[in-house]
Amino acid sequence: MVTIEVAEGDIAAEDVDAVVNAANNHFWMGSGVAGALKARGGAAIEREAMAQGPVEPGECVITSAGRLPAKKVIHAAVMGQDLRTSADIIARATANALKLADAHGLTSIALPAFGTGVGGFPLDDCARIMIGAVRAHQPQSIQLVRLVLFGRQAYDVFERAARRP
Repeated sequence: MVTIEVAEGDIAAEDVDAVVNAANNHFWMGSGVAGALKARGGAAIEREAMAQGPVEPGECVITSAGRLPAKKVIHAAVMGQDLRTSADIIARATANALKLADAHGLTSIALPAFGTGVGGFPLDDCARIMIGAVRAHQPQSIQLVRLVLFGRQAYDVFERAARRP
């Protein structure tokens, strides 16, 4: 059984086994979550990720975490070069991030709200999709999934979604 936590804050400050970057499928790190992770963790994270791309949207790669408190960064390709996403891509990216964490024996992971920044995806739909994917995941090593939201509105939406059965 996976414990789901909802928190408001800076995902780059999370002290977990892995933080998840809401990435594009070429893994260049611009603004938003990616920019925060690169600024705090260092440019090596981006270089490692880009060396493994491009991938299809919905796929994930794993890198070191540089100067971040986390041990690893999982880069989830939530959008292509058109910077658009969909419910299907968000669901696959969430599921694949969890599978990759399990494949590396990680026990705790922090995820942002996929596709709700640059991608413009609705928060309510994102919360429902991501929490549904976490609940559907059959964990191997993952024990804690923390959804780390930027801003009170996003936090409130995810908190409500997490309370629904």
